[in-house]
Amino acid sequence: MQRFRNILLICFLAPAFASSAQQSELVNNYISQYRDQAIAEMQRTGVPAAIKLAQGINETMAGTSNLVLRSNNHFGIKCKSTWTGESVKHNDDARGECFRKYASSEDSYRDHSDFLRGSQRYAFLFALDPTDYSGWAWGLKKAGYATNPRYATALIKTIEDYGLQYYTFIALGKIPDKANDPDSYRDVVTENPDGDNTNSVISNAIKIVEKQQETSAVKKPDYPRGEFRINETRVVYVPQGTSYLAIAKEYNVDLAKIFEFNDMPRAEETDKDRLVYLQRKRKTGNNEFHIVQPGETLHDIAQQEAIRFESLLELNWLKEGDMPALGEQLHLHKKASATPKQALNTNFLLTPGRPLKATN
Repeated sequence: MQRFRNILLICFLAPAFASSAQQSELVNNYISQYRDQAIAEMQRTGVPAAIKLAQGINETMAGTSNLVLRSNNHFGIKCKSTWTGESVKHNDDARGECFRKYASSEDSYRDHSDFLRGSQRYAFLFALDPTDYSGWAWGLKKAGYATNPRYATALIKTIEDYGLQYYTFIALGKIPDKANDPDSYRDVVTENPDGDNTNSVISNAIKIVEKQQETSAVKKPDYPRGEFRINETRVVYVPQGTSYLAIAKEYNVDLAKIFEFNDMPRAEETDKDRLVYLQRKRKTGNNEFHIVQPGETLHDIAQQEAIRFESLLELNWLKEGDMPALGEQLHLHKKASATPKQALNTNFLLTPGRPLKATN
């Protein structure tokens, strides 16, 4: 699929390609322009953002190739028998081969995702950890995406040279996309004691973010002492280790009802500081919407908004085990028109009170 002569030339000239200030500027401009599309497509289909950007950079010579300029085709996808859209002729393995033409880069990015997701040849890739860019790169080569024998190494080098893994972690919700700034990764690289170890850079970045989140989480919610109301529902805020039986006795509520009202399995004591409702929550929330925040589960959101867990799912076309992506807007009054985008970070997928085993 990849234009063999072009990519081979890039590989042979890799040292000059990487060291050239002009070429680096072209690559960085490409990343800045298409990063959001790569992130959105990863959240939609599971194709890692790092892989998508690396393929786009190599396939288009950082957006400058003749093919992409004539067709908006960022991934060298040929027409094949199923293509019914516009096309252009381009010399590849043979002269005048048929390549898909798109109205926009967004269409190309979307079609690339659907092409991989919908083909049995590439199905095994989606069983890999989405952060395993090396596995994805070699898997694409194994499945026959490109004829160039150095295709996988070219993708891996591009990902590591330009920190593209950063955008995969943004898509997973593990690193917040602060100020939409593509240079923020390079700031972490500069401060990283391990220098050129990209995996260590990412690991350090995650640790920094998690530390910031832990620090910000120290500030406890400003809930009143004793019984109060959220969304006209009786509730108390109790510290970790509080006995559920003690809560039931103090507020004269049947113990079994406590677990029913709070959409959770039976337990002896609270596993963390938490809201405990003393009556059944409402079918709709007091607020119209809820914006998903880092680390929140659907159960957390249902508790914060005093809305029944099953109602939250129903209003947003969700099922138990789903977890909307960071920043998604959940409806609390009226039914949403569509299911929110899903986070791919399985560490955040929780059923009420217990972890859900990853299935992707």
